[in-house]
Amino acid sequence: MRIAITGHRDLDEPTTVMVDEAIRRELRARGTRDIVGVSCLAAGADQIFARAVLSLGGRLDVVIPATGYAAALGPRARDAFEELKAHASRVRALPHLLPGPGPYREAGLMMLDRVDHLIAVWDGTPAKGSGGTAEIVQHARGRGVAVHVIWPQGARRTGVSRE
Repeated sequence: MRIAITGHRDLDEPTTVMVDEAIRRELRARGTRDIVGVSCLAAGADQIFARAVLSLGGRLDVVIPATGYAAALGPRARDAFEELKAHASRVRALPHLLPGPGPYREAGLMMLDRVDHLIAVWDGTPAKGSGGTAEIVQHARGRGVAVHVIWPQGARRTGVSRE
């Protein structure tokens, strides 16, 4: 089974723990045999998901929105990105030089082309721009991709991208 992730980057620490537990429950419920997790390895939800997939014995398929993507991440997120990318069984980079709404949208849509299911770590708020969580959820639903939204009771966002 191929499962993609979309979700918020700016999760506080208690929310990070709750989201990790919820993602692991969802992956186990789908059976951990032959799981391929598809992710852009952004900070927050993407990296939580990637670690869960790998720890449960799954494979990681990475879509990189732009060649300058890693440089645009903060130091902690960049280190985690490089570590997780090194464990990926497949890495595909889009031909954009710089990350931004267009490349994020394209990467999200590319992920949806190759999955059976989408996990969305999403508080239900509208997208702030192209390529955001809400937009990818909308496209998944429009394509008939099963969507499982995770937003645990008490979950919070910090309002800034997590480093």
